Amino acid sequence: MNKRLLILLGLVLSLLLVLAACGPDRDDDSESDDENDTEETEQDTEGDEEDSEEASSDGDSNEITAEKPETLTLWADEDKAVGIEDILDRFTEEHGIEIEVTELEMATVQREQIRLDGPAGTGPDVLTLPHDQIGQLANEGIISSLDLDEETISLYTDSAVEAVTYEGELYGVPKATETPIFMFNRDLMDEAPETFDELWEMSQEMQEEDQYGFLALFDNYYFAHSILAGHGGYVFEEQDGTMDPTALGLNNEGAIEGGEYIQQWYTEGLFPEGIIGEQGGSTMTGLFEDGEVASAMDGPWAVQGLRDAGIDFGAAPMPTLPNGEYPQTFVGVKSWNVSSYSEHQEWATELVRYLGNEENSLERYEIVGEIPPVASLIDDPAISEDEVSEAVAIQSERGVPMPNIPEMGQVWEPMATALQLIVRDEMTPEDALNEAVDTIQTNIESNQE
Repeated sequence: MNKRLLILLGLVLSLLLVLAACGPDRDDDSESDDENDTEETEQDTEGDEEDSEEASSDGDSNEITAEKPETLTLWADEDKAVGIEDILDRFTEEHGIEIEVTELEMATVQREQIRLDGPAGTGPDVLTLPHDQIGQLANEGIISSLDLDEETISLYTDSAVEAVTYEGELYGVPKATETPIFMFNRDLMDEAPETFDELWEMSQEMQEEDQYGFLALFDNYYFAHSILAGHGGYVFEEQDGTMDPTALGLNNEGAIEGGEYIQQWYTEGLFPEGIIGEQGGSTMTGLFEDGEVASAMDGPWAVQGLRDAGIDFGAAPMPTLPNGEYPQTFVGVKSWNVSSYSEHQEWATELVRYLGNEENSLERYEIVGEIPPVASLIDDPAISEDEVSEAVAIQSERGVPMPNIPEMGQVWEPMATALQLIVRDEMTPEDALNEAVDTIQTNIESNQE
């Protein structure tokens, strides 16, 4: 019995040793399987990360969920499409969308044409407008508000963003800015003066030689606003970025002081009578191009004429007024806008964002000469080393955007009438401006009924 028990115990021990010997092999397999599972999971995760990185490398278009169109249509300003040809080619190359371009005069034709072509389904996806038309066209439902990120919006100067904003909504991407500046004939004036007092003295001296030290179309409210606003006048009161068309500042104490200062240039005979009225602009231009004027308040639009006339001219921001303030010129901003009739809102928005980015804005400036209101470009050598461009850029920062609300349309004619009466010395500035404001308020109220 003992012998049999010993044999049985030996067999059990042998079996246990066999099982123990098999154990490590099984554990190694299990560990290997776990490691393989882990490696596969890590590879899957890495693959997902690579896919994510690849997707994000596509840029802003990755955020666009709308179906990609084959074509987008764009209305460019007359004679300005040359400035965006290469830009649009790159957009097509990057996104696979062809851009069809039509050139149309910007100030009036595009506005009137979109009213017809938009509802008919034959209008553009993208057009370009002067900012003072934005309020009216937004109210008519013709242009779309834009949903742009803060990084994009921060590219532009504050005044440019303000210009294309209406009732708290952004309606355009700024593409160009312009404003009146100080231009002078180097043969008659060595350098731009720093103050209007200097201009006054020079004008009195040159008057004896039948020449003019300085000229401006102050009977035109577009130019006269700079003087009225520099003394404290304004068109509409603004609160939290919204203009109140019922609160006018065109006859406040500052505006009246500005009107009195304007009147002095005419009553003292420092401005010729010929620059008053409808022909005033052509008369002033003729005198300047004939070398009879040392300086004038004009704009970049006058450059080509001066070059053609062989005038050695310089440019600068406007000098300070006698009260020490800078004239607040009206700033005009041209913008890229999206038609509300476009069936491709997201891609049209991407196109205007692309057109107005820093690189493309600079490229367009170098071709067509229109100054982009991109904050970082003001100090770019391409602009800072050009007198006219630098002057416009600086003066634009000192100016104010023309109001873009529809009620602004009621301001121009009454103010023109008031200024005509002031410069002809037929009415005091206070009485003339009070009369203008009464007319403007009446017209605004009538249109709201």
